Amino acid sequence: MQIYLNGEAQQTTHTTLLQLIQALDLEGKRFAVEQNEKIIAKSKLAETPICDQDRIEIIHAVGGG
Repeated sequence: MQIYLNGEAQQTTHTTLLQLIQALDLEGKRFAVEQNEKIIAKSKLAETPICDQDRIEIIHAVGGG
């Protein structure tokens, strides 16, 4: 299926947001996920399905000053 990840069209076979996060090697890191303009809690990633044409934004938290 096709999704839009951070504004770019991509093909994916992942069926949940957690699978996508794991594939991007972000598990255990600081980030926020928005799916179709709705913030998704980290505790809900495993049970949140990805659907064709979803718009997913992943924001990485970066430390420093």
